[in-house]
Amino acid sequence: MREPQSSSPQTDRTSGSQATSGPQAIVPTDRGETVVEVVPGGAVTGAIQPPGSKSLTNRALICAAFASGTSKLTGALRSEDTEVMIEALRTIGLDINVSDGGRTIVVNNAGPRSTSSSQSEPYSLFIANSGTTIRFLTAALSAASGQYTLHGVPRMHERPIGDLVDAIVPIMNGTIHAESVNGCPPVVIDSAGWHAGEINVGGSVSSQYLSGLMMAAPIGVSDANANPTRTTRIAVTGELVSRPYVDMTSKVIESFGGKVTTVTSGLAAGQSIAFDISSSANTDGYGYRGLDYAIEPDASAASYFWAAAAISGGSVTVTGLTHAAMQGDVGFVDVLKKMGCEVNEDDNGITVTGRPLRGIDIDMNAISDTVQTLAVVALFADGPTRVRGVAHNRFKETDRIGDLACELNKLGATVTEHEDGLTITPPADGIKGLHGAVLETYHDHRMAMSLSLAGLRIAGVKIKNPSCTAKTYPEYFADLENLIGRSHHWSRLA
Repeated sequence: MREPQSSSPQTDRTSGSQATSGPQAIVPTDRGETVVEVVPGGAVTGAIQPPGSKSLTNRALICAAFASGTSKLTGALRSEDTEVMIEALRTIGLDINVSDGGRTIVVNNAGPRSTSSSQSEPYSLFIANSGTTIRFLTAALSAASGQYTLHGVPRMHERPIGDLVDAIVPIMNGTIHAESVNGCPPVVIDSAGWHAGEINVGGSVSSQYLSGLMMAAPIGVSDANANPTRTTRIAVTGELVSRPYVDMTSKVIESFGGKVTTVTSGLAAGQSIAFDISSSANTDGYGYRGLDYAIEPDASAASYFWAAAAISGGSVTVTGLTHAAMQGDVGFVDVLKKMGCEVNEDDNGITVTGRPLRGIDIDMNAISDTVQTLAVVALFADGPTRVRGVAHNRFKETDRIGDLACELNKLGATVTEHEDGLTITPPADGIKGLHGAVLETYHDHRMAMSLSLAGLRIAGVKIKNPSCTAKTYPEYFADLENLIGRSHHWSRLA
């Protein structure tokens, strides 16, 4: 999920004022551009429940789109990423009704599924910069049959998808290819569905490739005489990153009637894990069964509020999430505990109370979407923090290692890039050595949300393009403002 894969990151590089390794999505400083500044103040205390999980919402939408009957999703996330998914599904003919400010989504599939196509030309699906949407739809639509072109913003056409396309080619009746260099979108599909066989996919760039294939497997019966509950094996070659997201996918599949069996023995050389997946019986050819499905609050979004407590020495409760949640990013509170915070949990949620922070050495592979949040917390720790296991973060909405290092350096930290992560070393004189700066977001929602937290203790931290948070959390700055109890400063660059 980043630049063309031929761009090899440099290793063990100390960040300076120049752009860091790999192509950079540098946004020029434009006069009149809107910036937001979180105003420093005292300890942050309070309670908040973030909006619904993006990861769960888009997974549930895929399963509901290919489920018999009616599916009602409650607690859903309203954001650019979920709206892009909904619009793409409507474009291909799905009946989807959205209400309650986007929090309730009803998907209707009346009658048996038809696998015949009367298309005169391919469906053109605009995916913006939504990685989950293009990966999940590429797999699902290749299994469902039909003609499609999936395209997005220029940045989307730089994000690799070749490993997923290569995994689909041997199983699909038809053709599929990525049109941009180095296996990047647009993706063009002309499919008559999947045939029987085993799928092999690399696991080191994005777990979403595997999740997309897993959700597509129950959809993919293209032979009318085939066993509608046949099993498809999907085997992972090499390292599997972000395993909790794959476990989440398994649970969503099973909620909609599919069956998932994890296989860890008897695998071929080079395979690390495999999943045997079959569809539910008696689904009128859809592969899934419709149901009412409740979506948890977003744990990645919750990380910003827990971090606010850690940075400010306050106490913040996030309601609706516990360690029993499906989302692995709840584990971010355990990282904060290792840094010195107090963490308490009950049936209603998890409370983080800030304490003196210490730097740590930690593998963040399983919860890599919270690396930027951790990096900002690390600015206020005693000693360096070494983040490992997240080489794949260079391939997300932006280079979340190189670009993150560049922005943290502007605040006064010393940041060393590594092939698999980075080390954040605060100034020797602590917070006295940190200072404000105008920070780029690279059109990355998580850069904007995480970097804004530095303003809780550092004056003059100005975040450019704050509206990019609409990708996953349109109300982020309003919710943060309500939690901290003071207004942000909005202005335009002179």
